[in-house]
Amino acid sequence: MFQQITKGIKISVKSLYNGIVARDRLNYHAFSYFVSIENNSKDPVQLLERYWTILDSLNITEYVEGKGVVGETPIILPKEKYNYRSNCFLRSSTGAMLGNYKMLNLTTNEEFLVTIPTFQLTTTTTLN
Repeated sequence: MFQQITKGIKISVKSLYNGIVARDRLNYHAFSYFVSIENNSKDPVQLLERYWTILDSLNITEYVEGKGVVGETPIILPKEKYNYRSNCFLRSSTGAMLGNYKMLNLTTNEEFLVTIPTFQLTTTTTLN
């Protein structure tokens, strides 16, 4: 599990390989990733937007941005968590994802970015 804390917001991510799927006459490696957003600050926050960079070992980079996550813009109260699952598809068997969430502090109306830690997408465990 990969973790990062920004302004009291703890992001934890783990990934899972789901196998090969065919899309548009090409084979892709399918991955799921599970995100937990824990509010360890004293103020309620709302997740407004997401910004992802998706990298694979074939030097293909994809950028994804948009409102909320999985169709939601959750409000997360102090000491509470929001969890979700999503997916991505790579042409290669190895890659990584990283990014940011734009959050709104509902007490101060301050917008701020929370770092999503870089996490690996691999079909098998690789040892150095």
